Amino acid sequence: MSSMRDRQEGFEKKFAMDEDTKFRAMARRNKLLGLWAAEKLGKSGEDADAYAKEVVRADFEEAGDDDVLRKIRADFDAAGVAQTDVQIRGVMNDLLATAVEQIKNS
Repeated sequence: MSSMRDRQEGFEKKFAMDEDTKFRAMARRNKLLGLWAAEKLGKSGEDADAYAKEVVRADFEEAGDDDVLRKIRADFDAAGVAQTDVQIRGVMNDLLATAVEQIKNS
């Protein structure tokens, strides 16, 4: 009985660790995405950092990536930045891979 309980606790700990890693990777991806978008919007320094934080916060509006995409899309449209949704999603995917690597190496 004890070994089954130990095994279950092990699975639960692994699941919790995996979820934490996933959350951290998505938050880091969103920060990197915000910095990328800020550059496209002509922002730098503290303005770019503040914009990146806005992008991270935008991800808490709903599950999935659509809230982040909508924020960047609206900001790009308002500023006249020419990027398609497909291009933005491609950058999101690339930056997620970068974020995962950064977390693995930290």
